[in-house]
Amino acid sequence: MKEIIQINLDNEMDLILAHKRCMKIAEMCGMPSSFQTRFSTAVSEVARCAIAKGKNSLLVLGVNIIKATQKEIIAIITDTEDLKSSSPEAFIYASKISGNIDYNYCNNQSTTTISQPISSPGLLSETKIKTLIDYFKFEPPLSPYDEIRKKNIELIALSEKLAESENKYKQLANTIPILICVINDRNNVLLVNESLENYLERPLLVFDRKTLISFIHPEDIDAILEGWNRAKQNRSNFLGETRIKNGESYIWHLVSIIPNNAEDGSFNSWLVYFVDINAQKMMVETLKDNTELKLIQRELESANSKLRFKNKELEQFAYIASHDLQEPLRKIMIMLSRAGEHLSEDQKKKYYFDRITLAAGRLSNLIADVLNYSRIDNHEQYFEEVDLNQILIEVLGDLSLVIEEKDAVINVNPLPKVSGLGTQLRQLFYNLINNALKFNATQPSVTVSFEDLPKDENKPIGTENYDIIAISDNGIGMDSKYSNRIFDMFQRLHERDQYGGNGIGLALCRRIIENHNGIINFSSKPGEGTTFWIYFPKK
Repeated sequence: MKEIIQINLDNEMDLILAHKRCMKIAEMCGMPSSFQTRFSTAVSEVARCAIAKGKNSLLVLGVNIIKATQKEIIAIITDTEDLKSSSPEAFIYASKISGNIDYNYCNNQSTTTISQPISSPGLLSETKIKTLIDYFKFEPPLSPYDEIRKKNIELIALSEKLAESENKYKQLANTIPILICVINDRNNVLLVNESLENYLERPLLVFDRKTLISFIHPEDIDAILEGWNRAKQNRSNFLGETRIKNGESYIWHLVSIIPNNAEDGSFNSWLVYFVDINAQKMMVETLKDNTELKLIQRELESANSKLRFKNKELEQFAYIASHDLQEPLRKIMIMLSRAGEHLSEDQKKKYYFDRITLAAGRLSNLIADVLNYSRIDNHEQYFEEVDLNQILIEVLGDLSLVIEEKDAVINVNPLPKVSGLGTQLRQLFYNLINNALKFNATQPSVTVSFEDLPKDENKPIGTENYDIIAISDNGIGMDSKYSNRIFDMFQRLHERDQYGGNGIGLALCRRIIENHNGIINFSSKPGEGTTFWIYFPKK
């Protein structure tokens, strides 16, 4: 059944709405007036019984496509009470009027189905059904009650989405393997993640000398407070090293304090995070005066350079968590605030809800993508033999609606079995094939092949030690100048209104390939498509 509209049956006003919308749907489906009245009256009789005798009643109106030449209007009324036993005369009357009524009561749930065949089913196309859905979605309110009722439903749905977004944001903050807190200019701690709470084993309420000295090494207190005061005065970042108490000993951490911008561009809070660098610090101290281990020290310096790069990634990650990921949520809260400044309780439900929904959706998608990236890890001990042919079947099944919508052509050659994690490999192929379908201005054509060796200068040395998979498309392509950053986090080559996404997909692909000790690169030209080369180590 193609659902058109839902109506909660709570009072007599809902009964009027149900009757009017039954009449309107029947009219728009081309029913004669007599059948419009019969169908609407039958539905109204059962709806009246549900309002009077039922509990948690819901009316769903839709179109049922039995086959191309047989379609019908469907009204389904569900209730937690046995409506037919409560008011048998209503069902008898509805049956006389309609003749197409079915009733079922099972597991404390009653379902009443009333149907009416459509006299000209050929005229009710998929496009016409979509028009029906859009009509009732954007239909002007039939009455002040209907307007309030619609806004109440929208507000409930919005509240649920906000709660879900907040839970995902908290989950994200608690998943990051660093100690995080958010403070304001008055040194009050606004937020602490679980990692910091568990590490300190005590509440952190104020970011001042008295509190810091309880877990920061006394020799490091002045440097941190001086840097914190300088950051507040200049609205700038502070980066330093400190020792945090852990039992009877102290552990070296990298400490960063970053200003957090409000919606209007002003500073309203600061992000503070601590990253454990104790192992690196102890190794540096051990090797400092050991002339026999200078070579190892140089290798350590190289490792420290990589660590700084990783810390930069962590800084970007934490910044996104504290700012970009909160931006849609701030917009939601600002719009809710503006909506309520000069409005009555009824009027508060009239404005901004479409924009709020878009902002909440964007936040939810972004948090989900970042969570996926942060959870990718290398567990080689759990690697098993994975059939890439089966993986591809599952991925193409997931993308079947997009493939059908774009009339895409997918060519697949037999693929090998590799050692790895099936869940991550499924995400890898999903992202690459989905990009091939998305970044395409014509009918997409995607080819997945095995052992079709690349001929460009980017081919890695020792390709004979790898199983090589190529994923080629005829999409918009990209300039070679982006080759150094296309796999970086949050990199986008197009505006958001041109092509969707958050710039995480290819970064996720690179991380999955690195977890499998493989290599990924690509060749592409603007307007001529792109080929991604995936190298899996042979067994």
